Order: sequence, then C-alpha cells, then structure tokens
Amino acid sequence: MALSAADRFGDAEAVVDGDLRLTFGELADRIRAAAGAYAHELGIRKGDRVALWAPNSADWIVAAFGLTAAGGVLVPVNTRFKDAEAHDIVRRSGARALLVHNGFLDREFTGPEGVPVIDVTSGFLASGSAYEREVGALDEDDIADIVFTSGTTGRSKGVMTTHGQTLRLYDEWCDLAGLRQGDRYLMVNPYFHIFGYKAGLVASFLRGATMLPVPVFDTDVVLDLVERERVTVLPGPPTLYHSLLAAPAGRDLSSLRVAVTGSADIPVELVRRVTTELPFQHLMTGYGLTEAGTVTASRPGDPYEAVATTVGRPCEGFEVRIADDGEVLVRGYAVMKGYLDDPAATAETIDPDGWLHTGDLGELDAEGRLKIVGRKKDMFIVGGFNAYPAEIEGFLLEHPAVAQAAVIGVPDARMGQVGKAYVVARERVSAEDLIGWSRERMAGFKVPRHIEFRDALPLGATGKVLKDQLTAGRPEEEPRHP
Repeated sequence: MALSAADRFGDAEAVVDGDLRLTFGELADRIRAAAGAYAHELGIRKGDRVALWAPNSADWIVAAFGLTAAGGVLVPVNTRFKDAEAHDIVRRSGARALLVHNGFLDREFTGPEGVPVIDVTSGFLASGSAYEREVGALDEDDIADIVFTSGTTGRSKGVMTTHGQTLRLYDEWCDLAGLRQGDRYLMVNPYFHIFGYKAGLVASFLRGATMLPVPVFDTDVVLDLVERERVTVLPGPPTLYHSLLAAPAGRDLSSLRVAVTGSADIPVELVRRVTTELPFQHLMTGYGLTEAGTVTASRPGDPYEAVATTVGRPCEGFEVRIADDGEVLVRGYAVMKGYLDDPAATAETIDPDGWLHTGDLGELDAEGRLKIVGRKKDMFIVGGFNAYPAEIEGFLLEHPAVAQAAVIGVPDARMGQVGKAYVVARERVSAEDLIGWSRERMAGFKVPRHIEFRDALPLGATGKVLKDQLTAGRPEEEPRHP
C-alpha cells in the first residue's frame, strides 16, 4: 500500500518533518531501503514481529512501513510508557527487535534483555539495499500489526488485525472524513495509537495526502504549522479543539477544512463552537476502539444536532446493537482476530455469535445513530439510579466558566455513591455556584455533590482523562500527546 502510493502520487509531497520534505517516490525509496535492512541485517521474514517505540516522525513512517514491506508485523509502543511497561509488551509480543528514538523527551529507551535495540536515527533504516518482497508473499488475511490496549482496567492486551481489515476500513474512513488527494494532514494523534497510525498514516497513503507529523503537542507549534504549511485536515481529541478556540486573535487558520474527533465525552457545546467559530467546513465525529477500528461515524450532510449528540451510524460491514444492560455490542469484518496469546480474554470479549463486547454503554436513536453514554466501569449508582459521568460532564461543559470536567462516583453514607466533579475553570466560579447551576439543569441524582478545581486534568496519550489518577494524588507531570 505504501509503496504503491509512489506509483499513484509520484512527485507529490508525502511528508513534511521539520526541514525534511519527501515526495511519495522518495518516501518509497526509503521504505524499500528499510525493508532491505530488516530482511538482510535482522533476518526478518514474513510474520516476524518488531516493536517500534518512538514519536511521530518521518523515521517512524519509514520504520513502520519498511517493516510491513519486508513482511513483518508491527508492534507500536506508547512513548509515555516507562521501561518496565514497554519491556513487558516487547517480551509478550515476541518482537525480534526494538526500534527507538533516543533523546526524545531527554530519555534513553532501553529494551529487555536479549532483544536488539536500534535507534531510528542511527542510519539503520537507510542501510539496506532496495528490497522487494516476493509477489504473493503477503495475503490480506495475514496479521499486519499487534496494537496493545491501554491497560487502564488491567494488563494490556495485544490486538491482532490483518492487512485486509485495515485497508478496507480506512478506505471508507477517507470517504466519510472527506480526505482527498493533495490534502495537508497535520498529525497530532500519536502513531502508536490507531487514530494516528491508521486514520492518519494509512489513510494518507490511500488518498495521497501530505503527512505532517508532530511529536509532542504544543499549541504554538500547531498554529505555526497550520499557517505556514496551509494545513487542511486536523483530526484530534476534544482537547485539541479547545486549544484552537483559545488561540490568540490574528492567527490564520483559514486553510482548515476537515476536523475529526470522537470520544464518549465530547460536549455538544464544543461541537457547536468548532463548527461556528473555526473555519472547518466538515466535522466528522465517530466511535472506535483498538479491537475493531472505526465502528461508527457521522455522514456528510448529517444535521447539526445529530453530529453534536451522537457518534453517527455504523460503517459499512458493521452491526451495532445494545445489550439488555446497555452495553454496546459490535459485529463485523474489522473486529480483531483476537488478543495475542490470550484465548480466554478473546472468548470473554467476543461471544460465540461474533459480537464484540465493548465495555461502553450506549443508545441507538430511531435513525440508527449511536450515542455513547459512558463506560460500564465508570457508571455509578446514586440511591438506586444509574449515573453516567459522560452525560454529567456534558452538562457541566455547557457552563461558560468550565473549560474541562471529569466526573467520578465517590462513596456516600446515605446514597451509596454520589458524583464528584474535577473542573478546570476558564474564569472564576465557586463550587456552590456550579452545584446550584447544575440543579437547575439535571435530575437531582446526577448533580455532583462535590467539586474540586484543578489547574489541569491528567490526560492519556489520546487526550482522554485518566480518571484513576484523579484520586491518586498529583502525579509528576508528564509530556502530553493528544
């Protein structure tokens, strides 16, 4: 797929990474050389796994697609992981080698004993002679990558996905998002996550969009790149659009055309502001997960209310239904082949009828659009009533003084549990005022009984709030990657 892009898009600009600019033809040459290095220097053959622990960059692109060109299986590793976390994934994946980017965030990246560690800036990727895999050596049903889940609710699990699943799903994603040849795609979503890797890199190779990797999110850097490179496509988590809306007056964002976001807690008010206060012509919201990719998406021409309050309808080839307990179940061709070396967890997640149990709670409207109302594990019960944090957070974010909000259930002697809200304010407001305001807009059991103000909320690599850290004190601040 990456190599064929050279035939389709040739001299069009493929990558802009600092001072480096590569056409699709030049990028394909680098990918072939990397494939040769994997094959001849590391002995990588079809099905062998290699882990990649590095930030967004042209080197990441060459390393990843050079590996798949050689027939290998990619294992992306979260750059925010500590050594022990990363080593666990490298060992469990059976990776033959680990590629890193030493010096990123002033870190030296190590590997587990017995696994070669290679710096992507060392010259290794350019050391191989041009390599062409034998025709027919790879099939669409072969595993392309093993992407490990975040592990926030237990030990991370390796999700196995095939080449055919990825190519079919993200070709449709391009149509739904409106990605087209010649677009300039600014990539703040980390490549170790499927939003950056598949809805980013794979999509860009399919359509011939210029890839502009950003290793660490910084609002000023993003604004400078949008202006200088005339960026047209800027997907990201809700926090990205909060940053754009807070940008100083006078920044030229007029080139922006396509926004893509999606999560259980995107507020209606944010969608309204993105579509009315920023120059985007198209905003796609969607719902996806590592185990299935992008499952639902809004459609061009959907009414504003639908885009603002749902995550759209199922993508082609997917079925979505709601279980009796409210859990979202998904079935279709793109559901993972299973968890690596974990048949018990696979059987627990995918039932005998092929339904993937997502752990998310949702509702389907009359037109078949999905609304995510929370996580099964996040739901708390107030005096016998089910309270969903995502819904309460959405209400709080309608208050003009609230920039961000995260709600959890905490013990209460009388009610069993009640809501506690952690709030980042954009202007002065008291807890009493927010609670009083909430009582006018929510059922009593939904109203947070406690409010704690924070300067910032702990965010994961994809911009989601790490709720387990809200009650664990104030951890050392980590670099943030939306």
